[in-house]
Amino acid sequence: QVQLVESGGGSVQAGGSLRLSCTASGAMGSIIMMGWYRQTPGKERELVAQIDNDGGTMYEDSRETRFTISRDGKENKISLQMNNLKPDDTAAYYCKVGPVWNQYYWGQGTQVTVSS
Repeated sequence: QVQLVESGGGSVQAGGSLRLSCTASGAMGSIIMMGWYRQTPGKERELVAQIDNDGGTMYEDSRETRFTISRDGKENKISLQMNNLKPDDTAAYYCKVGPVWNQYYWGQGTQVTVSS
């Protein structure tokens, strides 16, 4: 069983920064993909960014320069640095990892609230 521990959410004013972290335990070896998704009420969960165990990254918006996802080598820990936050970034952010034993796993989510 893979367990995820997320941290770093909170409330900031527009223009501020937050750093989200997600650590996965219980997997044997390096997890192929780890990423962050976000969801607002009434909307589907959407990809923010993901990173594979070779350091390859993908962002929902390739033009997005405010967010940077990083990984601690091949360790199962990732961070999402979010700068110049906007009220539209307000959402619950979820860590997703996998596949591990042919399954993907979600964290419980961490709330990010950006006030104008």
